[in-house]
Amino acid sequence: MDKKILITGASGFIGSFMVEEGLRLGMQVWAGVRRSSSREYLQDARIRFAELDFTDSDTLEKQLSAHKREHGGWDYIIHCAGATKCLHRDEFEIANHWGTRHFVETLRRLSMTPRRFVCLSSLSVFGPVHEKDYADICNDDTPRPDTAYGISKLHAEEFLKSLPDFPYVILRPTGVYGPREHDYFLMMKSVSRHFDIVAGFRRQDLTFVYVTDLVQAAYAALDRPIVRKSFFISDGNVYGSRTFSDLIRKELGNPWTIRFVCPLFLLRFISFIAGNAARLSRKPGTLNSDKYRIMRQRNWRCDITPAVKELGYKPRVTLEEGVKKTIAWYKKEGWL
Repeated sequence: MDKKILITGASGFIGSFMVEEGLRLGMQVWAGVRRSSSREYLQDARIRFAELDFTDSDTLEKQLSAHKREHGGWDYIIHCAGATKCLHRDEFEIANHWGTRHFVETLRRLSMTPRRFVCLSSLSVFGPVHEKDYADICNDDTPRPDTAYGISKLHAEEFLKSLPDFPYVILRPTGVYGPREHDYFLMMKSVSRHFDIVAGFRRQDLTFVYVTDLVQAAYAALDRPIVRKSFFISDGNVYGSRTFSDLIRKELGNPWTIRFVCPLFLLRFISFIAGNAARLSRKPGTLNSDKYRIMRQRNWRCDITPAVKELGYKPRVTLEEGVKKTIAWYKKEGWL
């Protein structure tokens, strides 16, 4: 029988690519979604669906119990579900920490623990580390996240690590971009409209990973005899603050662009206003105080050597190639 895999957060940017890879590998793929989730990128007839509510432990237990009675458990789970945008800080904690906790505790209670549980965390769990010497962030560093998002992801990691026998692998990707992604798209849209913003005057080292490389890392973790470990994921390179937008300009045919270097104090004020406006409209926005702290951070280097050596992870898509593929998709879909 085909190996059974559940992808939570399957309707999202990263989750939908995880689903496609499972299908490509011939697995029996279950897409974990909310009832209200869009299924725009989940149209393949081979996809099976599991409606899961991570915010209510009682409802989740009923859903998983019903699934177990009818279909059994899963061999593997890739946990992508969570929140990257929220109106209030506590919503990150509910979605990213407590959602993960409810899910894992219910799996254990129902004897549905998979052979491997790959959890997508984030480089943001470490916060502003090595801001002076620009050294690679590594597992030996002490996490000190300064965003609600990073704190909630760290709490989810700490919960998994507190379980003595749970077969988790944690992946901490840096900035993930590619087709279907919305935040980096806004930068591309801005450049296409002849405007580019750089956050602050001080040196900023950035890292990126194309979505299919992150997918590759997740599936590499499934059958390796490695559990209870955490890995940073990037494309293995470090970029200046202008590199990404320069590649966007190149791919768009080098349109004339006004590049504004925004002082951090002004960016902080704009983010504060934008965040309050979002709360008044009750619609999460891209710019807020949490996002400001991310843009303020100067060092996003990370050490992917353990992922390369232990998972066999091999970044395949360069930033230039990834930007080209992404913009081609945006153009094809009418986004640009």
